[in-house]
Amino acid sequence: MAKKLLIVAHAPSPNTELLAAALLRGTQHPDIENVTCELRSPFDCDAELVLEQDAVVLFTTENFGYMSGALKDFFERIYYPCLEQPKRNESKPFALVVRAGLDGTGTDIAVHKITSGLKWREVQPMLLCHGDHRDEFIQQCEELGLTMAAGLDNGIF
Repeated sequence: MAKKLLIVAHAPSPNTELLAAALLRGTQHPDIENVTCELRSPFDCDAELVLEQDAVVLFTTENFGYMSGALKDFFERIYYPCLEQPKRNESKPFALVVRAGLDGTGTDIAVHKITSGLKWREVQPMLLCHGDHRDEFIQQCEELGLTMAAGLDNGIF
């Protein structure tokens, strides 16, 4: 049975849409055999969808030194329903991508406080895409998507 990977991405601009698409493209590498991936807005996710996943990639912009309101809304809606299902929720592998104009610190701290409460397990270091948009961000996102999918495909996560 194929493993499921969910990318929860707040991508409010053309440049962030490129990064979200790169994450998805990485998961679709020809060497990935048993992983399906879905890219969704935080507003289009609910707890049941999250609980069905084998891993999650969180992508957010840094807004006012914090995660996007969209990702915060996502966490507010899924937090307690996920905690009520520990067998399907705890130790869920995740990775975080932050598109930051500042240094990403506030976003990193806020997301990790919530994922710690959810008892999720970070399996990749946070990818910080900081400063003006650069083409290397696209490559880094694609590599993170590939790494997450390969980790699931090979039973590492």
